[in-house]
Amino acid sequence: MVELKPLPHGRHGLSREEVEASQHYRLAKAMADAMAEKGYARTTVADIISRARVSRETFYTLFRSKEDCFMHAFEEAYRHVFDAAANRLAGGGQGLVRVDARELLDQVLRDYLEALAAEPQTARVFLIEVYAAGGPALARRRELMGDLVAGLAAYLGLASDEERFALEAYLAAVVQLVTTRLAADDPQGVRELHGPLVALAERMLLARA
Repeated sequence: MVELKPLPHGRHGLSREEVEASQHYRLAKAMADAMAEKGYARTTVADIISRARVSRETFYTLFRSKEDCFMHAFEEAYRHVFDAAANRLAGGGQGLVRVDARELLDQVLRDYLEALAAEPQTARVFLIEVYAAGGPALARRRELMGDLVAGLAAYLGLASDEERFALEAYLAAVVQLVTTRLAADDPQGVRELHGPLVALAERMLLARA
């Protein structure tokens, strides 16, 4: 993560939108960092604004509550963790044949696992602390994961309900395996999942290629 620095005092030449974008980012990252240390339930607004170096007034100008700030941090975490995979899919082209699908899945998994391992605090927001945040966050997570399943199914050529369910089950297993390693503070263990997960995908998803 980029080191947080306060905005310059006085005239800094930034637009109001740029200032607010910076404050949103700083508060979202501060919340992720605080939760990595204390967990969602024990993290307070005071913890967040102290780490972000913004005022309480600024916090409540941008967010209604800690829960609202969490949902923003959650969306930022999702975008960070899945941007690499989404970019890989976007560059994969249409009409992939199965041999291309194997290579694509290998690359997507590598990008995904590396993003998680490189930014474990960000990953914890999406994979672990979301459970403590409650129903709306879990519902949004299901929605986002559904989008990922749909995108991967299209690019991997998985058209039937059975194939799509197999992909959904596979991704659920990936998330669980990654989550246990992040909870144990083992980012290298996250990276080492790549080979076994590719082999499992070969058997579960692409065996009929």
